[in-house]
Amino acid sequence: MVFQLDRELWFPDPELADDDGCLAVGGDLSIDRLLLAYQHGIFPWFSFRRPEPVWYCPKQRFVIFPGEIHISHSMRTLINKQQYSVSVNHDFEGVIRHCSQLRIHEDGAWLGPEMIRAYTELYRQGFAASVEVWEKERLVGGLYGVTIGKAFFGESMFSLVPSASKLALIHLAQLMQLHGGLVIDCQLETPHLKSMGGRFISYKEYMLLLERAFE
Repeated sequence: MVFQLDRELWFPDPELADDDGCLAVGGDLSIDRLLLAYQHGIFPWFSFRRPEPVWYCPKQRFVIFPGEIHISHSMRTLINKQQYSVSVNHDFEGVIRHCSQLRIHEDGAWLGPEMIRAYTELYRQGFAASVEVWEKERLVGGLYGVTIGKAFFGESMFSLVPSASKLALIHLAQLMQLHGGLVIDCQLETPHLKSMGGRFISYKEYMLLLERAFE
């Protein structure tokens, strides 16, 4: 059963999500609703087929533990070349804009103006972050996501040159290791993320992780 949300701030029990993880439709992208959603492992998607957000909570969670990030030989070689530099929270708006442009024709992953405004406001309030990859002064890759406590909820990434998003993810994982970060929520499995160390855990294990992350 997929629940219909209104302006009231609530979500149904995430255990009631369907087999695809779809839990609810509607509501809004207010900061309070987004924070409530992420604290329970729920995240929004927009689709060309629907004018309102669709809220998902998969029962199997695809995550990367920062200490398990896989750095291939080719990536180590690229890092050692120091061809690119990496920054954090230097150009959040640039990263989310590039992610939007690269995915504008992907159904279910489109970052429209409403999503951009919402996540930019999360960033301004200290609940979102970006990692940028630079080739001299040109932004060539990066990622952004929601950050609450010691958890990072990845939203999107982009590359204008080979492996730039991998560099951003490696930098994020290493930074989280350094500061006691516990988990990177990848939302959905992709071959790219699996090759970087992503794996599935149960929703129960995932929520126990979030409880520790929010302490």
